[in-house]
Amino acid sequence: MSRIGKSLIQVPGGVTIDVSKGNLVTVKGAKGSLSEQIHPDLKISLEDGVLKVERPTDQKRHREVHGLTRSLINNMVVGVSSGFTKQLELVGVGYRVSNTGNLLELTLGYSHPIYFALPPEIKVTTKMEKGENPTIILESFDKQLLGQVCAKIRSYRKPEPYKGKGIKFTGEEIRRKAGKTSGKK
Repeated sequence: MSRIGKSLIQVPGGVTIDVSKGNLVTVKGAKGSLSEQIHPDLKISLEDGVLKVERPTDQKRHREVHGLTRSLINNMVVGVSSGFTKQLELVGVGYRVSNTGNLLELTLGYSHPIYFALPPEIKVTTKMEKGENPTIILESFDKQLLGQVCAKIRSYRKPEPYKGKGIKFTGEEIRRKAGKTSGKK
């Protein structure tokens, strides 16, 4: 039995879960609504505010999707009830960030600024304080979409291992490399 798949999902108050024909799971809460099509063989049962995902057999194809399905549904429940937040830091001289609504303007050492339009499901705030690195704070109820947007923003200037410059997650450790040694002896 999958350790992740067999653990139960506690459904908080204010969150409704609907499983329709064809195993389309819809989760609605205070922050929004999410839907996910899951494997048709898996069985989902909701009793007394506790959701359980069960597989019919121990075949490899059922074991493969059991834990994944439970994690996806749990992320949907957590997302619509409390939401997710990611912080990105811009490390480098002259790197700047600003936003107007959901349009992000990044200055990352290229000859031109980069404009990035965020989806409407994501809320963005930017901080530029003296003595600290510029910070992008992204909030959403959809964990998958939030991760994809963070990866896209990060791809504009990935952190490099020699000086550590680039866009990184707050608290992320960058593996540093030693540079070239000087001259011959």
